[in-house]
Amino acid sequence: MSLVLVRSTTQYLESRQSLVPGLLRLYSACTPRIFPQHGAARIDDRDTCFHDRPHPLLVLSLYSGRAQHPQPDILIHRPESQREAQQALGTAVKPTTEPRRVYLSQELLDMCSDIEVRRDKQGLEQLVTEPWLQVLLNQAGLEPQQTDPTHINRDPPNWSVIVEALKGLCNLVFNCRSAQAICARSYAGKALVNRLRDPGLPYEVRLFDLKLLFIITALCPQTRPQLREEHHALTYLTESLDLILRDEEASSHTTLTDAQVCLSCEVLKVLFNLMVRPGEAGPLDEEEEAHCQRLVSILHDLLLCQTQPPHMMDQLQNHTVNLLVTIPGNCLDALTPPVHKSSFGSLETSAHLECEGKDMQAIAVMLSFLERRLQLSDKDTNTQHENLSPILSVLCEGVRSQRCIRKFLRARVLPPLKQEEVRTRPEEGVTLRAHLCQLLTTPQTHVRDLASDLLFVLCKENVWRMVKYTGYGNAAGFLANRGLLLGNSAPSSCHYSSDSEDSDTEEYRQLRDRINPVTGCLEPLRADPTAHMTEEQKEYEAIQLVNMMDKLARGGVLQPCRVGEDGRPEPVEHVSQLLEELPRQQVKPATSRHE
Repeated sequence: MSLVLVRSTTQYLESRQSLVPGLLRLYSACTPRIFPQHGAARIDDRDTCFHDRPHPLLVLSLYSGRAQHPQPDILIHRPESQREAQQALGTAVKPTTEPRRVYLSQELLDMCSDIEVRRDKQGLEQLVTEPWLQVLLNQAGLEPQQTDPTHINRDPPNWSVIVEALKGLCNLVFNCRSAQAICARSYAGKALVNRLRDPGLPYEVRLFDLKLLFIITALCPQTRPQLREEHHALTYLTESLDLILRDEEASSHTTLTDAQVCLSCEVLKVLFNLMVRPGEAGPLDEEEEAHCQRLVSILHDLLLCQTQPPHMMDQLQNHTVNLLVTIPGNCLDALTPPVHKSSFGSLETSAHLECEGKDMQAIAVMLSFLERRLQLSDKDTNTQHENLSPILSVLCEGVRSQRCIRKFLRARVLPPLKQEEVRTRPEEGVTLRAHLCQLLTTPQTHVRDLASDLLFVLCKENVWRMVKYTGYGNAAGFLANRGLLLGNSAPSSCHYSSDSEDSDTEEYRQLRDRINPVTGCLEPLRADPTAHMTEEQKEYEAIQLVNMMDKLARGGVLQPCRVGEDGRPEPVEHVSQLLEELPRQQVKPATSRHE
């Protein structure tokens, strides 16, 4: 069985008793043959007869009064039965002014909106044809004249029919490749974009317009350039977001309703599909850059919005961050506008959320969002990529391109170390620093690279500062991949200020010599195990250690390496080779570097 009705059969058919006289009786008579495993059940025997769901082709055939073969297997595989169902649907939902036919059209469209795919999609692919889908497009108000901005429709639209048709289209396009292909080459996308310009569009129509537009742009990428460049979809969608915010602009911190949040999220999802760029895409032109600046300014306001109910805030921020991933770093300055004292509740808040004369409220919101996502990833590491990649990507781009963002985040993620911080390992605890250090060794490679890059830029791409805050053991993989194991500096496009602002605290200076650079934490004082050995004993133990390492290397248990000229590890054939270039391998301690 390829298609099923989403609702339970009892509830669905009882709610549709006016659809066709005698439909329930006809369905009851067919039931024993539809579900032979249940026996000759009657319509009121709900426990045995109605816990399964009928094939919609059967329902359509019953609706048309043409059901000659009510068994579902025959209906699925007999082409003539499918043609009958298509004809029944086409006849039932053709545009008409007859009140009863309009009502029946709405009821049948509602039935189509309740169809979903189970198991295979063969039956659905055979059912959906261009004339059949064209009927749904027309009923959804997505007619050819809708692509003409000057067209005036003098007939009052039946919004309830349009909503049900849009639901059916969303369902079919999402599940059916042929429906996707038909919509991709039709005028549906253009009509949807043009209808967004209508400020009086009912909420449900606008919502399902956006849902359908999202599905089309997600599954039919060939439609994106045309919608973006010819039909100006980016402009209309951006104005839709701005219109939602202007509805509540009287308050300093906007509170969005559930409906406004849902609309905003759908707009953000469509914008993401239209703005995502291939890796080889060149720089933005002047018009694209101006649009990005305008969009980021609106996204800044969205990040500061409160929601009612409050739990919708995370969903709104999630889609906002996802869209920010598509924005180049040179357009992110709109996230940190100049400070307006009226936007802060108190002087204390102003000082906390201000950096170099810039308003950092949006960055603080994203930092709080990162903390919540890190907590979710602690519970389920399999979701790290989905939860953390977008927000880490945005923050990495922000700290590389905007000095004020870099300074603001460094003060909160990597504050000057004190005695309490160095007594535990960097990856232990619940601070942002601890969470990010944990990600340095996660098996999710993309997340690991993003976390490493964020910490490295916050450390001003200084190897010694990176080791100080994360421990050499956590940072070794990152340094090896970057060719920085010798402590050399990496070429960078960022311009960093002097190191004076990152001076260590007095507490850290007093404990610095006792900190193990590998673990990154304070080591307890231990007695020297070789203090009572003679030189001959020390030499003997050293030879024994070399022999054991050589044995492990020959057995393939470990591979001895040394740091090559490129700052990356390179294998050696024998352990003794490690001693030959030992002086060159020695690097200066962190104390000799500017901290």
